[in-house]
Amino acid sequence: MKQQILHLDLDTFFVSCERLIDSRLQKRPLLVGGTGDRGVVAACSYETRRFGVHSGMSMKLARRLCPEAVVIRGNASIYTKYSRQVTDIIKEKVPVFEKASVDEFYADLTGMDKFFGTYKYASELRSTIIRETGLPISFGLSANKIVSKVATGEAKPNNQLRIDEGFEKSFLAPLSIKKIPSVGDKTYQILRNLGIDKVSVVQQMPLEMMISVLGQNGKTIWMRANGLDNPPLIPFYDRKSLSTERTFGKDTIDMLRLKTTIFAMAESLAYSLRSGDRLAGCISIKIRYSDFNTYTKQVKIPYTSADHVIIPKVMELFDKLYERRLLIRLVGVKLSDLVTGNYQINMFDDTEEMLSLYNAMDTIRNRYGELSIQKAAAMGAKTIGRFSNPFNGEPPILLAHRNQ
Repeated sequence: MKQQILHLDLDTFFVSCERLIDSRLQKRPLLVGGTGDRGVVAACSYETRRFGVHSGMSMKLARRLCPEAVVIRGNASIYTKYSRQVTDIIKEKVPVFEKASVDEFYADLTGMDKFFGTYKYASELRSTIIRETGLPISFGLSANKIVSKVATGEAKPNNQLRIDEGFEKSFLAPLSIKKIPSVGDKTYQILRNLGIDKVSVVQQMPLEMMISVLGQNGKTIWMRANGLDNPPLIPFYDRKSLSTERTFGKDTIDMLRLKTTIFAMAESLAYSLRSGDRLAGCISIKIRYSDFNTYTKQVKIPYTSADHVIIPKVMELFDKLYERRLLIRLVGVKLSDLVTGNYQINMFDDTEEMLSLYNAMDTIRNRYGELSIQKAAAMGAKTIGRFSNPFNGEPPILLAHRNQ
């Protein structure tokens, strides 16, 4: 049976969502992302790209390149809502699919050509998504997961492309080597220094030469350039860690602000654990100073989801890690070694009153939102919080307004 892998990608997803909300933004140059000097472009409309703007660019530079662009901070809860609408449609129509990100999907349509015609079915699925959500979406269809992803990129904007079996190499050959997934800026520069600019050049090179230059990544690139690398679909995304970071608009040494932010992060992550019936066995702290040097420190802990265990340990780690006394650019907290389970009561340290307090606070959060109730020590960091269950099997959404 011939394998048929469909790749679906919502075009300029954040931009498209904003245009659904406000029709006045149609056909206008639009930037979504951090609005401060350190903000980055999370998404940009096609109208801005002819000025050299692209996602991941600093918002300050993007505004300079395209001063007439409308800049929107973005709203993660809105993007999550529209992403779920698309996910629900795909879930209803496709037997096996992978949600690779908030706006990107893979589906295994193998065998469906016996009943519907695979390309016809994919076309009807795309039409259904556009009709029911109003969002533009493109797809690529081939016998190969990587080739389908590249085909989607070539089909955009708001179009579709099928690569028949046996034509994978000829489709890839004239494309820039940068179109191959896993070729980032650094790898691309190495390949350009070797005189490699097209996929066809890699196709003609011996595998051993690519490995000698780029190691195992060279083998991956060679396989993908030849249409041979075909990683499996991952139907379920199971989180192994939870983390949150905050980049300050201005480097700071304000200890009250720093500790309030870290306290709020720890409280938010602990609540997320309890909401998903998870326990953490490791805590990490991250600090990036104004000179961009980044330091981390972690510690193993007994599996827990309790505030009174996690928060003090997080604060202790921060005190141990913050040694340079320089201005701080970014702080982060991460909980890892996650396992399924509920908090086990410690008969010596826990009290009935404290456990009842946890239950009451979580009940309020579940009903009115995470930010509806906080400990007093976290009140100075109100923007830290989550918009959805982090353990629902879906990848985390990039907050459009989050600085990098």
